Amino acid sequence: MRLSRLGRLLASFAVAALLVWGWQLIADYKLVSPVFLPGPDRAWGALVKGFSTGDLGVKLLATVERMFWGWLIASLIGIALGAAIGTSPRLRAYLAPMLEFLRPLPASAMIPVAIAVLGLSNGMVLAVIAFGALWPVLLATIHGFSAVEPRLYEVGRALGLSRASVIWKIALPSASPDILAGMRLGLTVALILSVVCEMIAGRDGLGNWILLAARSFRAPDLYAGVILLGMLGYITAVALAVLEARLLVWRNRAR
Repeated sequence: MRLSRLGRLLASFAVAALLVWGWQLIADYKLVSPVFLPGPDRAWGALVKGFSTGDLGVKLLATVERMFWGWLIASLIGIALGAAIGTSPRLRAYLAPMLEFLRPLPASAMIPVAIAVLGLSNGMVLAVIAFGALWPVLLATIHGFSAVEPRLYEVGRALGLSRASVIWKIALPSASPDILAGMRLGLTVALILSVVCEMIAGRDGLGNWILLAARSFRAPDLYAGVILLGMLGYITAVALAVLEARLLVWRNRAR
């Protein structure tokens, strides 16, 4: 028996409430030292206090700003380069070896290189985020354009459309589901790398907040930062899912 949308939503909230309740029981009975695992009540109190003093709000805005700009740069480059590669078998053959060399490199491994070149600057953080978030967008875009039905290109040429018009009016709408899926994954990578770079480079943000809280044994602040990161990731994922549904409403109607 399939659950309704409301039923699935209520079930998910019930599971979340059960997990929080279990966490609270572990903390109340001190099955784990409160130094390392405070209860959700203390973590929530630290979260409220952090926003009331303004400290946590500033950290959140710094992380969101880095995440957004790094993701935007990666998306623009990934879509433009992916469209060029996906629509040109010759270009794809030329660039395939280089892409296969760069793609497996962990973005976090590029942080020391970025620091050596750009220093401990905000530009270094953006470069690392853009490098890591580029690949999901680029590969999804290449796949989307490569999977376009060849007869659609023939129709475009028969109508006398230029190559740019064929890509914009025919290929791009067909590849948009793959592109948007890659952008959603790229945003998740951008959030992860924002936190990692803030921890390593000491830039102001949620990553630095969590690291300093751990070093000073401020467990409630640590968990408050982790909770806030989870909320940020969830909100951005839902926002992109809603945007994707609106942009691809034509696909749902065509089914």
